[in-house]
Amino acid sequence: MSSGTAEPVRAVGRAPLMRVRSASAPAPGRDVNEDVVFRLGPLVGVLDGATVPAGFDTGCVHGPEWYVRHLAARIGLAEAARPAASLMSNLAAAILAVRADHGGRCDLDHPGTPSSTVCLLREGGDQVDYLVLCDSPLVLDAGGRVTVVADDRLDVAMAELRRTAALLPAGAADGATRFRQAVTVQREWMNQTHGYWVAAADPDAAYHAVAGSVPLRGPGALRRALLLSDGASSAVEEFGLVDWAGLLDVVTMEGPGALIDRVRAAERDLPDRLRRHKRSDDASVMLCEFDPGDSGA
Repeated sequence: MSSGTAEPVRAVGRAPLMRVRSASAPAPGRDVNEDVVFRLGPLVGVLDGATVPAGFDTGCVHGPEWYVRHLAARIGLAEAARPAASLMSNLAAAILAVRADHGGRCDLDHPGTPSSTVCLLREGGDQVDYLVLCDSPLVLDAGGRVTVVADDRLDVAMAELRRTAALLPAGAADGATRFRQAVTVQREWMNQTHGYWVAAADPDAAYHAVAGSVPLRGPGALRRALLLSDGASSAVEEFGLVDWAGLLDVVTMEGPGALIDRVRAAERDLPDRLRRHKRSDDASVMLCEFDPGDSGA
């Protein structure tokens, strides 16, 4: 059973109460969880560090676990210092600060430098601000409608990579060679205009995130929000266990840990030939629920 936490958080001002429940678990058989979930006052977030395949260099003495924990801490410090700044601006400041945390010991221009997806939600006043960078989606229940905020540029890049690989002559490379080629190309596309964007060593990536806001009052008010790493969103995107609205309901009624348990069961049952890339993945779920504000506001 996955562990979870529940804690109420109230932002400064007139915003409705935000109740937060979360769970995060490493992939089965692994001691290290390269996901992070955090709550810092009115700000919540899910980060998913990019696992380094065996045999690949990163130019860095630190790993994904170090990176996501430092990035979460630096996001919190940036928010505390500039609570009125945009999430993009504070994420950029956090990425820049983590560059300094490396202490000059790492090649931060290396294409394999540690990186992380980012999914943030910040309660304040009459609205909630959000930011999504790379493949950690945000599910919103607002105005009686469920929508998904997603950054699909990594998926687009990987689909193009698979199309390119399919054009290679049969027998041109064995499976291990093809995998190495794929990882190399993916790294080359990271934080490039025609590739995809992720938090790594370039603070400019923050300004390529998908960002916006949702009202907390009136007919379109936000009622629930679900922040996910891709190890948890696979319940919809890979396994088809439920749709996005059903995913929200499962987490609301059964808790974040129950969703991770469902994903683990699906991972065990799925034949290897149908898997996208990993047998299993770290999984993180954060549910935010909001009391109704003044519907006439």
